[in-house]
Amino acid sequence: MPGSSPTPDPSTTSTAAARAARGARGVGSAPPGACPPQRTGAPGAPRPRADEVPDPATAVADAAAADVAPSAAGPAVPEPLARPLAEPPAEPPRAAPAQPPAGRPRPPRTFGLVLLLGSMAALGAVNTDLYLPSLPQVARDLGSSAAGAQLTITVVLVGMALGQLVVGPLSDRYGRRPPVVAGCALFVVASLLCLVAPTLPVLVALRFLQGLGVAAGAVTGMAVVRDLFTGSTASRLMSRLVLVIGVAPLFAPTLGGALAGVAGWRAVFAVLALAGAGVLLAVRLRLPETRADAPAAGPAPGGRGVRATLAQALGTYARLLRDPRFVGFALLPGLAMAVIVCYVSVSPFVFQEVHGLSTTQFALLFAVNGVALVGGTQLNAALVSRHAPLTLLRVGVTCSAALSLVLLVVVLTGAGGFAGLLVVLWFLLGVGGLVSPNAVTCALEEHGRTAGSAAALVTAAQSGVGGAVGILAGALGGDATAMAAVMVGATLTAACSLLVAVRARRAAVAPA
Repeated sequence: MPGSSPTPDPSTTSTAAARAARGARGVGSAPPGACPPQRTGAPGAPRPRADEVPDPATAVADAAAADVAPSAAGPAVPEPLARPLAEPPAEPPRAAPAQPPAGRPRPPRTFGLVLLLGSMAALGAVNTDLYLPSLPQVARDLGSSAAGAQLTITVVLVGMALGQLVVGPLSDRYGRRPPVVAGCALFVVASLLCLVAPTLPVLVALRFLQGLGVAAGAVTGMAVVRDLFTGSTASRLMSRLVLVIGVAPLFAPTLGGALAGVAGWRAVFAVLALAGAGVLLAVRLRLPETRADAPAAGPAPGGRGVRATLAQALGTYARLLRDPRFVGFALLPGLAMAVIVCYVSVSPFVFQEVHGLSTTQFALLFAVNGVALVGGTQLNAALVSRHAPLTLLRVGVTCSAALSLVLLVVVLTGAGGFAGLLVVLWFLLGVGGLVSPNAVTCALEEHGRTAGSAAALVTAAQSGVGGAVGILAGALGGDATAMAAVMVGATLTAACSLLVAVRARRAAVAPA
């Protein structure tokens, strides 16, 4: 009848009830062997994955809503039960805390690391400077000449040079810690044996072993810095190392002279053995293995291991020496050291014999110039946080070359007198602090896996070039003119070496 409610069709009601019952049973209630329900969407739609099957209770609610929801396009069509359910947006992943690389322990704090590495490197300088005032007593007690006693200093330098070339590849092959531990132990044993050395030849041989032992400190210290840091941070740390290494020898001669005067020259070796034992203990307790891929065990024992190590060392040195960029940077610390060695070897004669300074006045002036040496490296540590190491290296090399030329003019013309000579020399020594730390950083930057071998070549070149230039200054007359001329040659060579290194880098990154 018009206006009355339509009577529900029993078939329609039963059909809706059947659909609801099927939804309540869910997908998982299909009888065994039956085909899974097909998607009712567009033909060819992909089947749902097993992980997309919804919870049964949610499926019932979706089915009921689909049965009664009106559609503008026609009768309501239920949504498939296996459609993916909407999930709340996931929270963005939190950044994991920074962890050290696998296999590498967390390094000590910067202050402790600088003190430890500086002590390792300064042990070589203390070994020489603490013993230096004892040379006259050694010559008297062992019945030798002054030249024979001085041989005990020369063999230490030779041992250090050879030891550096050996320790570098070993630290790359076996890790950083083992060579330092072995070197410090050798130094302690050799120092104790020096206490009872009966003759000068025995003392010379033991001093050579001391040089081999302390060689591990400087090489491994540079390699550890390269393992942990690069760029400006590495250069800053190198500058701090120079501070520790430079302060230790300032007091060593005074302490060695007082000790030799009270207890004799053999007591100096007892103090050196104590110092070596302290460094050895600190290395065992505080120095981490900074090379992450250091092998847990060395190569096969016997001849094969020795031959493999030797072949690897020679191959690594050959590759490094074929790299013009590395060679250019590696020569710069030696050329900077040449300026310092030239000053140290010639200045006593120039200042005392030519300009009439007393021993006390010369010692005071030497300390003032020492402040320039240490202060330049600390200025570099402050500037390197705002300027790239290569930029500061260019400034240091350029200023060194310019100041050495000014020094030569002052010496030849006498302009400014003695005061002018001192001022120019002070600034020349100071700007050298911008050269060595940044040159070492740039030289080792691209040789992380062979940092030990690269550091060995840098330190060997530093000792060799510095010693050769010191001899050259003496051969040219050992006066102020010879000092200034040699400094000019060293700084201009440094400028050419830097130019070669920079151009080699640009050629390496240039497109083919």
